Amino acid sequence: MNLLDIIGPVMVGPSSSHTAGAVKIGRVCHKLLAEKVVRADIFFHGSFLATGKGHGTDKAVVAGLLGMQVDDPAIPHSFEIAEREGLQFTLSGIDLGDVHPNSVKLELTGESGRTLEVIAASIGGGRIEICEIDGLTANFSGDYPTLIVHNIDQPGHVTEVTSMLAHKSVNIATMQLYRASRGGNAAMVIECDQEIPADALKWLERMEGILKVTYLSLL
Repeated sequence: MNLLDIIGPVMVGPSSSHTAGAVKIGRVCHKLLAEKVVRADIFFHGSFLATGKGHGTDKAVVAGLLGMQVDDPAIPHSFEIAEREGLQFTLSGIDLGDVHPNSVKLELTGESGRTLEVIAASIGGGRIEICEIDGLTANFSGDYPTLIVHNIDQPGHVTEVTSMLAHKSVNIATMQLYRASRGGNAAMVIECDQEIPADALKWLERMEGILKVTYLSLL
Protein backbone atom coordinates (compact mmCIF):
# COMPACT_ATOMS: atom_id res chain seq x y z
CA MET A 1 0.00 0.00 0.00
CA ASN A 2 1.27 3.48 -0.83
CA LEU A 3 0.19 6.99 0.15
CA LEU A 4 -2.20 7.33 -2.82
CA ASP A 5 -4.03 4.17 -1.69
CA ILE A 6 -4.80 6.00 1.57
CA ILE A 7 -5.57 9.55 0.46
CA GLY A 8 -6.90 8.70 -2.98
CA PRO A 9 -6.13 10.27 -6.36
CA VAL A 10 -6.26 13.90 -7.46
CA MET A 11 -9.82 14.01 -8.74
CA VAL A 12 -13.06 15.83 -9.38
CA GLY A 13 -15.93 14.57 -7.23
CA PRO A 14 -16.74 13.63 -3.65
CA SER A 15 -15.61 9.98 -3.55
CA SER A 16 -12.53 8.12 -4.72
CA SER A 17 -14.52 4.90 -5.08
CA HIS A 18 -17.88 6.19 -6.33
CA THR A 19 -16.53 9.01 -8.52
CA ALA A 20 -12.84 8.63 -9.42
CA GLY A 21 -13.09 4.85 -9.68
CA ALA A 22 -16.18 5.17 -11.84
CA VAL A 23 -14.41 7.56 -14.21
CA LYS A 24 -11.51 5.13 -14.49
CA ILE A 25 -13.86 2.23 -15.24
CA GLY A 26 -15.45 4.19 -18.07
CA ARG A 27 -12.09 5.33 -19.42
CA VAL A 28 -10.59 1.83 -19.38
CA CYS A 29 -13.67 0.44 -21.14
CA HIS A 30 -13.38 3.19 -23.76
CA LYS A 31 -9.76 2.19 -24.36
CA LEU A 32 -10.64 -1.51 -24.49
CA LEU A 33 -13.23 -0.80 -27.18
CA ALA A 34 -10.45 1.13 -28.99
CA GLU A 35 -12.83 3.46 -30.81
CA LYS A 36 -15.44 6.12 -30.15
CA VAL A 37 -18.33 4.83 -28.04
CA VAL A 38 -21.68 5.63 -29.66
CA ARG A 39 -23.96 3.54 -27.45
CA ALA A 40 -23.64 2.56 -23.79
CA ASP A 41 -26.10 0.66 -21.62
CA ILE A 42 -24.91 1.07 -18.03
CA PHE A 43 -26.19 -1.10 -15.18
CA PHE A 44 -25.33 -0.19 -11.57
CA HIS A 45 -25.14 -2.79 -8.80
CA GLY A 46 -25.13 -2.61 -5.01
CA SER A 47 -23.74 0.56 -3.46
CA PHE A 48 -23.21 2.07 -6.91
CA LEU A 49 -26.96 1.72 -7.42
CA ALA A 50 -28.02 2.77 -3.91
CA THR A 51 -25.85 5.87 -3.41
CA GLY A 52 -24.15 6.44 -6.75
CA LYS A 53 -26.40 9.24 -7.97
CA GLY A 54 -25.51 11.40 -4.97
CA HIS A 55 -21.81 10.83 -5.62
CA GLY A 56 -22.12 11.52 -9.33
CA THR A 57 -21.27 7.93 -10.27
CA ASP A 58 -23.56 8.07 -13.31
CA LYS A 59 -21.89 11.22 -14.64
CA ALA A 60 -18.47 9.79 -13.78
CA VAL A 61 -18.90 6.60 -15.84
CA VAL A 62 -20.17 8.57 -18.82
CA ALA A 63 -17.24 10.98 -18.47
CA GLY A 64 -14.83 8.04 -18.59
CA LEU A 65 -16.52 6.66 -21.69
CA LEU A 66 -15.90 10.05 -23.29
CA GLY A 67 -12.20 9.65 -22.50
CA MET A 68 -11.96 12.05 -19.54
CA GLN A 69 -9.36 11.68 -16.79
CA VAL A 70 -10.40 11.55 -13.10
CA ASP A 71 -9.35 15.19 -12.55
CA ASP A 72 -11.19 16.66 -15.56
CA PRO A 73 -13.30 19.65 -14.44
CA ALA A 74 -15.86 18.80 -17.14
CA ILE A 75 -16.94 15.56 -15.40
CA PRO A 76 -20.10 17.12 -13.86
CA HIS A 77 -21.19 18.12 -17.38
CA SER A 78 -20.63 14.72 -19.00
CA PHE A 79 -24.29 14.16 -19.87
CA GLU A 80 -24.44 17.36 -21.91
CA ILE A 81 -21.09 16.61 -23.56
CA ALA A 82 -22.25 13.09 -24.43
CA GLU A 83 -25.31 14.51 -26.17
CA ARG A 84 -23.14 16.88 -28.21
CA GLU A 85 -20.69 14.13 -29.16
CA GLY A 86 -23.32 11.58 -30.15
CA LEU A 87 -22.96 9.15 -27.25
CA GLN A 88 -26.36 7.63 -26.49
CA PHE A 89 -26.60 5.97 -23.09
CA THR A 90 -29.06 4.40 -20.67
CA LEU A 91 -28.73 4.07 -16.89
CA SER A 92 -30.44 1.36 -14.85
CA GLY A 93 -30.01 -1.03 -11.94
CA ILE A 94 -29.04 -4.69 -11.88
CA ASP A 95 -28.32 -7.46 -9.38
CA LEU A 96 -25.02 -9.03 -10.38
CA GLY A 97 -25.05 -11.50 -7.49
CA ASP A 98 -22.06 -12.07 -5.23
CA VAL A 99 -19.75 -9.34 -6.53
CA HIS A 100 -18.14 -6.22 -5.09
CA PRO A 101 -20.84 -3.69 -4.01
CA ASN A 102 -19.30 -0.97 -6.19
CA SER A 103 -19.85 -2.85 -9.44
CA VAL A 104 -21.18 -1.88 -12.84
CA LYS A 105 -21.95 -3.69 -16.06
CA LEU A 106 -21.39 -1.88 -19.35
CA GLU A 107 -22.66 -2.95 -22.77
CA LEU A 108 -20.88 -0.81 -25.34
CA THR A 109 -21.08 -0.28 -29.09
CA GLY A 110 -18.44 1.59 -31.06
CA GLU A 111 -18.77 3.63 -34.22
CA SER A 112 -17.68 0.67 -36.39
CA GLY A 113 -20.26 -1.63 -34.79
CA ARG A 114 -17.69 -3.33 -32.53
CA THR A 115 -19.24 -4.39 -29.22
CA LEU A 116 -17.87 -4.95 -25.74
CA GLU A 117 -19.46 -6.17 -22.51
CA VAL A 118 -17.61 -5.52 -19.25
CA ILE A 119 -18.29 -6.03 -15.56
CA ALA A 120 -16.00 -3.91 -13.38
CA ALA A 121 -15.68 -2.86 -9.76
CA SER A 122 -14.28 0.19 -7.99
CA ILE A 123 -12.33 -1.24 -5.06
CA GLY A 124 -11.30 1.93 -3.21
CA GLY A 125 -8.82 4.76 -3.51
CA GLY A 126 -9.62 5.24 -7.19
CA ARG A 127 -8.44 1.70 -7.97
CA ILE A 128 -10.55 -0.60 -10.14
CA GLU A 129 -10.78 -4.21 -11.20
CA ILE A 130 -12.04 -5.43 -14.55
CA CYS A 131 -13.86 -8.61 -13.52
CA GLU A 132 -15.41 -9.94 -16.72
CA ILE A 133 -15.12 -9.29 -20.46
CA ASP A 134 -17.64 -10.59 -22.99
CA GLY A 135 -18.96 -13.20 -20.58
CA LEU A 136 -15.61 -14.67 -19.51
CA THR A 137 -13.81 -14.06 -16.23
CA ALA A 138 -10.98 -11.54 -16.12
CA ASN A 139 -9.03 -9.93 -13.30
CA PHE A 140 -6.89 -6.89 -14.05
CA SER A 141 -6.42 -3.36 -12.81
CA GLY A 142 -6.14 -1.24 -15.95
CA ASP A 143 -2.74 0.04 -14.77
CA TYR A 144 -0.69 -1.91 -17.33
CA PRO A 145 -0.95 -2.45 -21.09
CA THR A 146 -3.22 -5.50 -21.10
CA LEU A 147 -3.92 -8.09 -23.79
CA ILE A 148 -7.11 -10.14 -23.65
CA VAL A 149 -7.29 -13.01 -26.12
CA HIS A 150 -10.51 -15.01 -26.51
CA ASN A 151 -9.76 -18.34 -28.12
CA ILE A 152 -10.94 -21.90 -28.51
CA ASP A 153 -9.51 -24.05 -25.72
CA GLN A 154 -6.97 -25.98 -27.80
CA PRO A 155 -3.28 -26.83 -27.29
CA GLY A 156 -0.75 -24.35 -28.62
CA HIS A 157 -2.52 -21.00 -28.31
CA VAL A 158 -0.78 -19.95 -25.08
CA THR A 159 2.62 -20.80 -26.55
CA GLU A 160 1.89 -18.88 -29.75
CA VAL A 161 0.82 -15.76 -27.88
CA THR A 162 3.70 -15.76 -25.39
CA SER A 163 6.23 -16.48 -28.14
CA MET A 164 4.90 -13.52 -30.13
CA LEU A 165 5.32 -11.24 -27.10
CA ALA A 166 8.88 -12.47 -26.57
CA HIS A 167 9.65 -11.86 -30.26
CA LYS A 168 8.38 -8.27 -29.86
CA SER A 169 10.47 -7.81 -26.66
CA VAL A 170 7.34 -7.38 -24.55
CA ASN A 171 7.76 -8.60 -20.97
CA ILE A 172 4.80 -10.28 -19.24
CA ALA A 173 3.98 -8.83 -15.81
CA THR A 174 1.06 -11.17 -15.01
CA MET A 175 -0.82 -13.83 -16.94
CA GLN A 176 -4.16 -15.48 -16.18
CA LEU A 177 -5.97 -18.24 -18.06
CA TYR A 178 -9.72 -18.88 -17.96
CA ARG A 179 -12.06 -21.20 -19.80
CA ALA A 180 -15.79 -21.77 -19.82
CA SER A 181 -15.37 -25.52 -20.34
CA ARG A 182 -12.79 -28.00 -21.62
CA GLY A 183 -12.52 -27.53 -25.37
CA GLY A 184 -14.91 -24.54 -25.23
CA ASN A 185 -14.25 -20.81 -25.13
CA ALA A 186 -11.21 -19.65 -23.20
CA ALA A 187 -9.42 -16.40 -22.45
CA MET A 188 -5.90 -15.21 -21.72
CA VAL A 189 -5.46 -12.00 -19.73
CA ILE A 190 -1.86 -10.75 -19.98
CA GLU A 191 -0.62 -7.58 -18.27
CA CYS A 192 2.59 -6.34 -19.91
CA ASP A 193 5.45 -4.00 -19.05
CA GLN A 194 5.55 -2.55 -22.58
CA GLU A 195 3.01 -1.60 -25.20
CA ILE A 196 2.27 -4.28 -27.82
CA PRO A 197 2.83 -3.17 -31.44
CA ALA A 198 -0.25 -2.86 -33.64
CA ASP A 199 1.11 -5.32 -36.20
CA ALA A 200 1.37 -8.00 -33.51
CA LEU A 201 -2.27 -7.49 -32.55
CA LYS A 202 -3.31 -7.80 -36.20
CA TRP A 203 -1.30 -11.03 -36.47
CA LEU A 204 -3.11 -12.46 -33.46
CA GLU A 205 -6.52 -11.57 -34.89
CA ARG A 206 -5.75 -13.62 -38.03
CA MET A 207 -4.67 -16.75 -36.16
CA GLU A 208 -6.87 -19.84 -36.46
CA GLY A 209 -8.75 -20.51 -33.25
CA ILE A 210 -8.57 -16.90 -32.03
CA LEU A 211 -12.09 -15.55 -31.53
CA LYS A 212 -11.42 -11.98 -30.41
CA VAL A 213 -8.46 -9.82 -29.45
CA THR A 214 -8.99 -6.92 -27.05
CA TYR A 215 -6.16 -4.63 -26.02
CA LEU A 216 -5.83 -1.93 -23.38
CA SER A 217 -3.22 0.62 -24.41
CA LEU A 218 -2.11 3.28 -21.94
CA LEU A 219 -0.95 5.64 -24.70
